[in-house]
Amino acid sequence: MSIDKKISKTTTAGLVVGEYVVLGADKRATAGVGVYHKRVKKIIKVDDYIAITISGLVADAEFLVEQARYISRRYKLQTGRAINVSSLANYLSIILNAYLRTYPYIVQLLVGGYDRAGANLYYLDLYGSLSREKYMATGSGSPIAFGVLEQGYREDMSLEEAKDLVYRAVSTAMLRDGFSGEGVDLVVIGPDTYLEETRLFKQKLVSR
Repeated sequence: MSIDKKISKTTTAGLVVGEYVVLGADKRATAGVGVYHKRVKKIIKVDDYIAITISGLVADAEFLVEQARYISRRYKLQTGRAINVSSLANYLSIILNAYLRTYPYIVQLLVGGYDRAGANLYYLDLYGSLSREKYMATGSGSPIAFGVLEQGYREDMSLEEAKDLVYRAVSTAMLRDGFSGEGVDLVVIGPDTYLEETRLFKQKLVSR
């Protein structure tokens, strides 16, 4: 079985603060108990102001991301405008639900971005369930990450505080979740803004 057919367990997190969405994800790709890669990107840019975090079956997630990119491009060609975050999330929800009984896509997704309605974050699961969230976490480390988000989130926090909270949520989950690790990717999306940042962990050498 090739790596793209295997399950990648992970930790991703996201939140909305003011006019910005902040997304975060660890960088470790796993299959079973094996670590296949230590520099994986799990926050995928869909267009200039929308990104998706992925967890679950890698092949399924990649297919859905390509569908999202296709839907976004087609909408822009047909209307001359960028697609709304809510519309894209609803399209993905329909796809997930339509294939649920025949070939379910084993994924959890966070769709975050900025549009005419402001900053928005949506959560989708393999059933196609869709919910709009102020903050959310997905993946094998999500119970720990969600607890950090719930304790630290404030609607009036600054953007730097929001970035630090998402980083702390993902990095704290790594302490208890062996399927997450190596570092944290952060993406900030807002008015005229799409910023990417990576915070790698320093490897500790054990002397004998």
